[in-house]
Amino acid sequence: MTARRPADAPLIGRFLTLTPMTPADYAALAEAIAKPEVFAGGFGGGAGGLQRDADGWQRFAAASYTPADDAIPLAVRVRGGDDDGTIIGATKLGDIDLANESAHLGWTAYDPRVWETVVNPEVKLLVLGLAFEHGFGRVKIQADAANARSRAAMAKLGARFEGIARRHKRRADGTWRDTAISSIIVDEWPGVRAGLEARVAAWGGGPLRLGPPERAE
Repeated sequence: MTARRPADAPLIGRFLTLTPMTPADYAALAEAIAKPEVFAGGFGGGAGGLQRDADGWQRFAAASYTPADDAIPLAVRVRGGDDDGTIIGATKLGDIDLANESAHLGWTAYDPRVWETVVNPEVKLLVLGLAFEHGFGRVKIQADAANARSRAAMAKLGARFEGIARRHKRRADGTWRDTAISSIIVDEWPGVRAGLEARVAAWGGGPLRLGPPERAE
């Protein structure tokens, strides 16, 4: 076994800083992602999983983003500019299995204002880099098979499609979802990393700027 659990520490990128999630972040996270359009694609169990009251959101966030031996949850923050430090999403390296050198990069959601921006490429660059630098050999990425946006992002990332797990998880409304599963293995990481670095570099030199809260993407 060569995989080692990474430390719970910030990851600093060009446009973003990823910080270990704490309960103090939950309210700001709600402002970023507790929105119907975020949950509609399957995040959090789908549309029925959106918690609209503060207590419900606290329970959801704690269940999704509490650190553990096998889980490193991260708040995604803007780095630099007028919006420096603003939480715009979350992600997690979970299902950490050191013996099998594998993990699952998921539980990812962003404020719709940063969809189709540099955010997802840089988040994936930072977290995948963390995993492979600590000896992991395989990182899984998955999404509701009906979520066309997430599946397109997985393909653009360079993850290898493995197949569909049928009737895999129950949605919040009680229906069953099929799950599209992809992965990146360590042999593929140099090529995937180069592609992500190119996408981040192409975005430009200035800090990320958030648009009005009502902007869809």
